[in-house]
Amino acid sequence: MKQRTIKRTYRFEGKGLHSGVFSHISISPAPEDSGIVLRRTDLGVDIPALAANVSNTARSTSISVGEATVMTVEHLLSALTGLGVDNALVEIDNLEVPILDGSARFYAEAICADGLVEQAAERRYLQLSEPVEVTNEHGSYVRITPAERPSMDVTIDFGSRVLGVQKAHWDESVDYASQIAPCRTFVFFHEVEFLASQGLVKGGDVDNAIVVVEHPVSEEQVTRMATLFGQPRLDVTPEGYLSNLTLRFPNECGRHKLLDLIGDLRLAGGWLAAHVEAFKPGHGINTAAAAAAATKII
Repeated sequence: MKQRTIKRTYRFEGKGLHSGVFSHISISPAPEDSGIVLRRTDLGVDIPALAANVSNTARSTSISVGEATVMTVEHLLSALTGLGVDNALVEIDNLEVPILDGSARFYAEAICADGLVEQAAERRYLQLSEPVEVTNEHGSYVRITPAERPSMDVTIDFGSRVLGVQKAHWDESVDYASQIAPCRTFVFFHEVEFLASQGLVKGGDVDNAIVVVEHPVSEEQVTRMATLFGQPRLDVTPEGYLSNLTLRFPNECGRHKLLDLIGDLRLAGGWLAAHVEAFKPGHGINTAAAAAAATKII
């Protein structure tokens, strides 16, 4: 398979989920073997999308070079990976990638409308010398086993009566644009006020996150949430979600965790020729697995 880049420059703008800052980004074609690079145009610093540059994984993935940081890179990296883009330059004029609707949908729709450009060089799938497994104290694990082609299986289990146990799968035969890209980020109702008190989710609103209402809540709490999101009124659905949106898939939350994993593992430096099995994944363990895999590349 040949390397690929995009056909033209695509532009997006909006607020960051955690910082709330407004930024403009452009995604442009890039030469063979350049990979994905994020450029802070306001600082004049290039940040290659590599695990060695991961600087923070609190609720999203940030990468940095020196004092230059780009937050919440996982959805964009996921879109480029899922669509088959080897090389791209991402220019951004502020701290955080816009959250848009909380998924990778808009990136996928824009790029798929034009298709990709095949380049002369061969794609190099990353071959591992041995399996990699990363675990944490929460019972999460990411297992990466050498294989001919990339594939991923994710299981999420929050002990939630609303979500239950959800599974999701991706390989190169799956239509990423329709099956994975539209899946939005999610948060539990009881987490939102805490996250806000920690200076996070400043850009969160009812258009870019699924809110899971795991525990009984009062009308006063729901009213307070509506105020936080700048909405006149919100309700709790019989299924246990805040009434801001309708699920696109029954396992949308599981698929979103897969979306995140695809983006985070791109930080290994490309496509891993491996099967990935992830149980209760998150940005910390995902990027740790990417870093561990990067040390085992043949």
